[in-house]
Amino acid sequence: MTSDGLVGRFRSAPDEPTPPPAADAFLGDPAGNAAYEDAIDRARDCLVDSFATADGPYAGTDHETLRERIDELTVFPDEGDPLAAVLETVGEDVLADSVRVHDPGCVAHLHCPPAIPALAAELLLSGTNQSLDSFDQAPAASVLEERVVDACCDLFDYPAGADGVFTGGGTESNFLGLLLARDWYCQTRFDRDVQTAGLPPEATDLRLCCSAAAHFTAEQAAHHLGLGEDAVVTVPTDDERRLDLEALDETLARLESEGRHPFALVGTAGTTDFGSIDPLAELADRAAERDLWFHVDAAYGGACAISDRLRPKLAGIDRADSIGVDFHKLFYQPIGCGAFLLRDGDRYRFLERNATYLNPERDDAAGVPNLVSKSTRTTRRFDALKPFVTFNALGRTGVADCIEYVCDLADAVAADIRAEPALELCCEPALSAVVFRYRPARSDAAARAAASDERPESASTAAIDRVNRAIRDELLADGEVVLARTEVDGTAALKLTLLNPKTTRWDLRAALQAVIDYGETIERDRETIDSA
Repeated sequence: MTSDGLVGRFRSAPDEPTPPPAADAFLGDPAGNAAYEDAIDRARDCLVDSFATADGPYAGTDHETLRERIDELTVFPDEGDPLAAVLETVGEDVLADSVRVHDPGCVAHLHCPPAIPALAAELLLSGTNQSLDSFDQAPAASVLEERVVDACCDLFDYPAGADGVFTGGGTESNFLGLLLARDWYCQTRFDRDVQTAGLPPEATDLRLCCSAAAHFTAEQAAHHLGLGEDAVVTVPTDDERRLDLEALDETLARLESEGRHPFALVGTAGTTDFGSIDPLAELADRAAERDLWFHVDAAYGGACAISDRLRPKLAGIDRADSIGVDFHKLFYQPIGCGAFLLRDGDRYRFLERNATYLNPERDDAAGVPNLVSKSTRTTRRFDALKPFVTFNALGRTGVADCIEYVCDLADAVAADIRAEPALELCCEPALSAVVFRYRPARSDAAARAAASDERPESASTAAIDRVNRAIRDELLADGEVVLARTEVDGTAALKLTLLNPKTTRWDLRAALQAVIDYGETIERDRETIDSA
């Protein structure tokens, strides 16, 4: 209704406030809409120009230089500048020194190049700015998220009655799974409603089990849940870096004999370093035998479910009580976009609450989808739109082809590493991560001289650590390749994390050659210093 339709006591008054000039910076009228179109065009040009002028995945600027330069930027100026000038500053001082995830040389982390359909969806969801906590804030968005969640439950072969919610990623999904697991166990085992009465005295003996290669968020969740990191019992892995079943059986028997209360078993479908997938079916058996909550962290490997060829890797995941999957990894979505899936949707009762101004109980009775009851967050973005648009634009087969390609690429580069004497493959790739190291040509004589009682192999380890860490740092500083760093059995290693379907085997061979070149240079420089 316009002001022309107002009558009586609501007729305009001479002292009414008038909109400020900055109101033109908002959508909703011709002036705002025109300003939006111009802003989007300028932002697009700024982004594309940064790609066009880039040389490699990173400019190589160190953190001290960045901090010194960016500290000079004003955050809260009294008066604003034209958007064109602000975006120019952003382009020069921020985008120019950002890691370019689309570059074939960016192979460090589980940090994907987002698909263009997802970027289009990001524009729509940001512009509409709906919050997924109550239906009256996001009507169609709430219903579409439910539809996407249902499709995801079907994808993982969950039964009727399964449910879920979109999350910011694996950290939130893992926390949700373990929160529900804790409260379910305390209710069924100790008749304790944790939501209202808090933790029972027996909580000091609650334990959850996961592999030694599981994501650190299991420990983080235990801390946040009031159990403490000591409640996490890590189980050794086998030769394939998967949770060792024999060690798990021994661990569970020991915990039982000590009077502890194991309440959850966490399986990993795609470890961060190796992409290893735990034996999910066998873990499901153990969880069922001991009445444990079985949660699967499938943030990385859950994407296999979309591929007919890779899907068997996830055998047994349909028996998990809960699953966390990230769309901003191998599903090519902008950060952050994940989902938490619950095999028995009724178990959301351990989390739900009602607020009269947001999700009153009468809405529940009427079936109104106020999704706040499924999340640990209140305000939440319409992130379900991104995978919806992407899958409808590329098709299931199109996305699966990209995932299969990077997994095949990992196998190919692993073969190249095995064939190169200067390199050592640390583990056969299970998904699209390849862990390896440069193998120095000599032991570290200086280290042996400094510690004559040290065993030769320890000195060799020192040389491997020093050279591989230096290789990674030098490559980042030169902006040639962005590699990940890790440790394998206590020794430094390098990692290629392959997510980009535009990366080729030749790109990776160039990266490996750079590793070798830098390694040889570092060794020569060290020899010169030692002989001086």
